[in-house]
Amino acid sequence: MTSHGSKTARNGLRLKRLGIDTHDEAVIYMRKDCHICRAEGFTAHARVRVRANGNSIIATLNTTTDGMLAQGQASLSESAWIRLGVAEGDPIYVEHPSPVDSLGHVRAKIYGHTLTDPEMNEILTDIVAGRYSDIQLSSFITACSARGLNQTEVIGLTRAMVDVGKRLDWGVSPIVDKHCVGGLPGNRTTPIIVPIVACCGLMMPKTSSRAITSPAGTADTMETLAPVELSLADLRRVVEKEGGCIAWGGAADLSPVDDILIRVERALDIDSEGQMVASVLSKKAAAGATHLVLDLPIGPTAKVRSRQDAASLGESLLTTAAALDINAHVVETDGTQPVGRGIGPALEAWNVLAVLQNEADAPQDLRERAVLLAGSLLESAGRAAAGEGSAMAGEVLSSGRAWAKFQAICDAQGGMRTPPRSKFQEIIPAPASGSVVRIDNRRLSRAAKLAGAPEDKAAGLVMACRLGQRVTKGEPLVTLHADSKGELNYALDYFRNHPQTIEIGTEDA
Repeated sequence: MTSHGSKTARNGLRLKRLGIDTHDEAVIYMRKDCHICRAEGFTAHARVRVRANGNSIIATLNTTTDGMLAQGQASLSESAWIRLGVAEGDPIYVEHPSPVDSLGHVRAKIYGHTLTDPEMNEILTDIVAGRYSDIQLSSFITACSARGLNQTEVIGLTRAMVDVGKRLDWGVSPIVDKHCVGGLPGNRTTPIIVPIVACCGLMMPKTSSRAITSPAGTADTMETLAPVELSLADLRRVVEKEGGCIAWGGAADLSPVDDILIRVERALDIDSEGQMVASVLSKKAAAGATHLVLDLPIGPTAKVRSRQDAASLGESLLTTAAALDINAHVVETDGTQPVGRGIGPALEAWNVLAVLQNEADAPQDLRERAVLLAGSLLESAGRAAAGEGSAMAGEVLSSGRAWAKFQAICDAQGGMRTPPRSKFQEIIPAPASGSVVRIDNRRLSRAAKLAGAPEDKAAGLVMACRLGQRVTKGEPLVTLHADSKGELNYALDYFRNHPQTIEIGTEDA
């Protein structure tokens, strides 16, 4: 006991707050010549256990040499500071952590091993406990992407993602949900679908992710309209009061490992099929969904490029959903061009409002897609007869009841907001007269991200053309939106360097 106490004293440091943001990664900053680093053999990028106030975390060590820390001082990244619950000047104690045995399973996967359910559970338990560094997380994601996951592994990963978080039980059935696999800019149907089905007596606790590789996720768009960081108790309160919600899943601690993986996937620009299936369905299962509609847009520059790809992905989604006792079905939709006009959180939110408010110039393709998917949910959950769901959904929307319900949901989530407007805009004109023959979804998404989306909520772009539309030289094709001149210029340069983003077929061609 005396020996342990003396070692604890030797390993103690006082905290100084430097205000360094490392997003979710826990980092500790210590002097390179710190007595603890010398005694314990700690070097930069070592993983260490940090204890304070009865709490402990595993953090990555960064060392300093420029005098920003005095002898006997240490600092933490802001996320580590919050997780430990410490204040400036508090003592902390630093020591070697226990080995992370599940990394052996990751190494085995890299060499072609098939992960069993217990191995997958062990890996995800360690990840959600913060025992993996970002480098180690990258190894796991890359191994699962490069080697691929078979169907058994996908089901195992999905179940493990549910098991390491909280799970909602509503005590009733059906509980409905929908998801689009992505890759189609502007496809923001969820904020329209939720109030429609809620008006028809169904419960839809919609939890969504933030953008991974796109310029906006549903949570990013909804956040411009209402708060989305709802606790589990708040989420339940909103749904029981209004029949639905549109929240960020990470705040509710539903499948929390998903948001950890998404953060690293975003940096790697990786969104593999197996991990995508697990990500989608783990959140649905955790939210208590019993019935699910899956939107699979198909197009040459969408995430799903062909009907063959759609069949493969659809089979994996349906098989995994069945293993989790979710009644799911797939709706294949057009993915050849963006949906609506706006691409970027606030710009998509303005489109959603136009549809909900039945404005004359609302984007009809967004309206029709939302009505189709809402109708599919109404039919699958038994609220509408086969073939009659779209008509029911359309009537709820046209009558204004969906708009009234959406406002009520926003109020219950913390109050409705007005989406922001960008500071700078720039028109991209048609380089020639002719018809629009091709639109590249991926390049449009890239341009919107260069303009600042999704971090800058008002950034992105607004489409002024559709496939097959005839345009004249100099007529607007796209209007870029940005909150800084620098980002606006990045997006402009991208369009200049990629003239085939929107392809015009001229009479001479």
